[in-house]
Amino acid sequence: MKPPSLTIGIEEEYQIIDPHTRELKSYITQFLEQGKMQMRESVKAELHQSMVEVGTEVCKTPGEARQEIIRLRGEIIRLAEKNGLVIAAAGTHPFSLWMQQEITPFERYIGVKQDMADLAQQLLIFGTHVHIGIEDRDFLIDAMNVSRYFMPHVLCLAASSPFWEGRNTGLHSYRSIIFRSFPRSGIPPVFNSWNELNGLVDTLSKTRCIPDGTKLWWDVRPNWRYPTLEFRICDVCTRVEEAVCIAAIFQAIIAKLWKLRRDNLSFRTYPTALIEENKWRAVRYGLDGKLLDLGKQKEVPARELIRELIYWFLADVVDELGTRQEVEYAFKILEEGSSADRQVEVYEKSGQDLKAVVDHVVAETRHGVC
Repeated sequence: MKPPSLTIGIEEEYQIIDPHTRELKSYITQFLEQGKMQMRESVKAELHQSMVEVGTEVCKTPGEARQEIIRLRGEIIRLAEKNGLVIAAAGTHPFSLWMQQEITPFERYIGVKQDMADLAQQLLIFGTHVHIGIEDRDFLIDAMNVSRYFMPHVLCLAASSPFWEGRNTGLHSYRSIIFRSFPRSGIPPVFNSWNELNGLVDTLSKTRCIPDGTKLWWDVRPNWRYPTLEFRICDVCTRVEEAVCIAAIFQAIIAKLWKLRRDNLSFRTYPTALIEENKWRAVRYGLDGKLLDLGKQKEVPARELIRELIYWFLADVVDELGTRQEVEYAFKILEEGSSADRQVEVYEKSGQDLKAVVDHVVAETRHGVC
């Protein structure tokens, strides 16, 4: 059996913001006209004109991914500044209203709006997607089945969307709530083989539910265009180092699962319904909540389970990969709180000033970049 390449690709979705009003600004078409010359295919439009997406080149290590993210963020930030705008990385905007946002006038997004109606308009959310290279389709399905268990753990670290429409929602990842209204989203079901998944896609295509597998919007899914497993559960990471940490954890999880498979061992596959319970806890309480240790069938503080993931499950592979520093950045997140925690802290200390929250996110997005 040939081991997976474990390459890394990261996509980040940023908010385009007017620095005076702190509102979202519909400006992506102008960005594309100006940015294509210098950023080529690395910059893309998204559903709303107030969002810009960037994607790294294929990277071999988290260190390479860090340099790519710094480069892309820097170029987008400078492009925004030339147009009197700023960029922010958070899963939701604290107070801009989805009803007032313009849809990007491209055929693809007009089609999404026609298909999803108000759900598309409401999808004013921003995520980080991490691709890990897996060339063997059977192993890819096995890895997807098992890695689902760890999705809530990672979401606790990456949560960055506590606000929605001017309200402190009390949740850490309100983005997850909004996206859950889409069909074929959330934690995926278990599949016994690639053929079983392909059969599902064939049936959905023949019955005109979807054109192809790109319309499977699960929290972790096989990418239909590239030989990667794509992790989509995370809010966009506010700090560069958070994004690198998340990518390094996903890479290490796949490396560990491959090592188990190579040695004819396995990790238990858990029911989707129980993993969804853990996801809800991550969405609601973040790092300060408890997750279910499904093996022991008991509640455990989220921070304890995340430390166990790193200290026990990933300990050997992070040294083999040379990514201990990037993975163990998670401990700094456990100490300082997630982006959601930090945003709420600013909100409370500023007398519930949501504009101060926007300024805070903008500053953290730039940190280590400009």
